[in-house]
Amino acid sequence: MLAFLGAIICIIASVHPAGTAAPAPAADNDSAAAALLPAADKGLGALHGPAEALASAGPRLPGGPPPPLFSRFVCTPLSAECPATGTSTGPATGPGPEELLALRSAAAQLRRTALEQKERIRMDQETIRELTGKLSRCEGGLRTPAAAAPAAAAGLRAAPRPGTMGHPPAEPPAVRELEEAVHALQDRIDRIEQELPARTNGSVPTTPALARDALHTKMEQLEEQLLSKILTLQKERQAASTDRSQQQHDIEKELNSLQNRVMELEHGPPGYSPPDAFKVTIPVQNNYMYARMKKSLPELYAFTICMWLKSKALAGLGTPFSYSVPSQANEIVLLEWGTNPLELLINDKVAQLPLSLKDKAWHHVCVAWTTRDGKWSAYQDGEQRGAGENLASWHAIKPQGVIILGQEQDTLGGRFDATQAFVGELAQFSVWDHMLAPAEILGLANCTSHLQGNVIQWDDQAVEVFGGASKGGFTACEEGRKA
Repeated sequence: MLAFLGAIICIIASVHPAGTAAPAPAADNDSAAAALLPAADKGLGALHGPAEALASAGPRLPGGPPPPLFSRFVCTPLSAECPATGTSTGPATGPGPEELLALRSAAAQLRRTALEQKERIRMDQETIRELTGKLSRCEGGLRTPAAAAPAAAAGLRAAPRPGTMGHPPAEPPAVRELEEAVHALQDRIDRIEQELPARTNGSVPTTPALARDALHTKMEQLEEQLLSKILTLQKERQAASTDRSQQQHDIEKELNSLQNRVMELEHGPPGYSPPDAFKVTIPVQNNYMYARMKKSLPELYAFTICMWLKSKALAGLGTPFSYSVPSQANEIVLLEWGTNPLELLINDKVAQLPLSLKDKAWHHVCVAWTTRDGKWSAYQDGEQRGAGENLASWHAIKPQGVIILGQEQDTLGGRFDATQAFVGELAQFSVWDHMLAPAEILGLANCTSHLQGNVIQWDDQAVEVFGGASKGGFTACEEGRKA
């Protein structure tokens, strides 16, 4: 860009007729250059200086050719190579109005460019001064102020000073000087970084270093104290959890003994004859009274579950039984919650059962299901009340789960919800690994059959009660028919 601008200035400054092969005298050259510029326009003179200054820029021998024209920029003098403004056959004529206008515009553009470059160079000089001052302050802790001052002064003297456009620069170009200044600053920074570790290792620790070490030591001590406190709190929490579990177990044990004592005082000693002539009583709706079957289910592709129920709930029936496995909390559930209808859940799939068990009387209930097409049926007091299909079709009941009577499991064997608890009495809970025939279910309901479940049997030794639930005597054919 600089070469291009210098070439334009040279063209403007050295335009002369090209018709003659011999070089023109200096006076003609100056007059030709003066003829190209209007007298009123002093801008180009400000850039180059007067013709006499241009002519005296170099030595001139008597009788020799005139010296080449010089400008602010380095350029090749133009003599016969510059095109004339006339024709090739005729004598050269003066430039026309359009050419003068173009030349005037080019000169104005060059003036603006020169001013912009001058401003950019000034800003670069200020940046270099600022960086030099910062480096001098950084070196203040490593070298004496007397040694730092000459370096800062040398850095300031390294900044280039702009010259005038009429004389050749006495210093390297601005861009090259800026690059050299930046490289010099980078070298000084690298030298300081190399000297810092050696001087730090060989000197006595300063006050900031001592303070930093003391702060780190204090932080480590605080971290150790915090960790010790966390471990202590964890131990206390574990101890409190163990104590709470033990207290809950003791409370349940006391509740069981009190409930048995109350039953003895109200009805005398238990009159049932194990293993199957008993019932489980859950007197209060809560999340800690329930019964648990000691035996689990194998993998099943069909089942029939039957029981005697007597509900005392004011709203829904609650959950007479639930079967949960590690991967599915709702593997098999019989549930009536709030105002919702009675539902049979298998692997979280739902079928609504048209049964009515809220009259606080004993009812015989059976639900049967097979994985083939998900067919199901529901019986109340020996009569089929509902049937359907597509309930968990082709799903196999998973083994090794937990059977809970009176509570709905949200996790395996726990997380009971008091609003879903069963309140009342239940007995004769039995499970078969196939769908019973309607006649077999009718025989169980009217007490003409004593068919026992081939998977789960109702046995006093196989049922555990918790949280205040109790066992009492039960005769199916007598007490089951009482309204």
